[in-house]
Amino acid sequence: MSSSTGGQPAAETTAYDHIDEEKCRSFQHAAELVGKKWTAGILLAGLRGARRFVEYRAHVVGISDRLLAQRLRELEEEHLVVRTVTPTTPVLVTYRPSERARGLMRAIHPLVAWSLEDQQRP
Repeated sequence: MSSSTGGQPAAETTAYDHIDEEKCRSFQHAAELVGKKWTAGILLAGLRGARRFVEYRAHVVGISDRLLAQRLRELEEEHLVVRTVTPTTPVLVTYRPSERARGLMRAIHPLVAWSLEDQQRP
């Protein structure tokens, strides 16, 4: 690290130095979305093969039907879940994670790994 005038070290340039207000808001939105209770669990359930509402409910233990339906709608609006309605009798509704959701889960994988390591600490 080089020194600037006055004996103070020069600030290091990082990837974060180029984050403007718009990028910051975008990151904040992503963090709040993932941070909502049950959201990460729902996305993970989809990646593990859940497709129907009851399968999501079985994978995300403790979530109410009302909250699961609300979160699935929110994730659909965010283009993280694709909802498909098959006109059979009875109607078949399935949900699957979008490519955008897969990218998001890849991005938060290091956080998941960290949380598992941290859980092992005394």
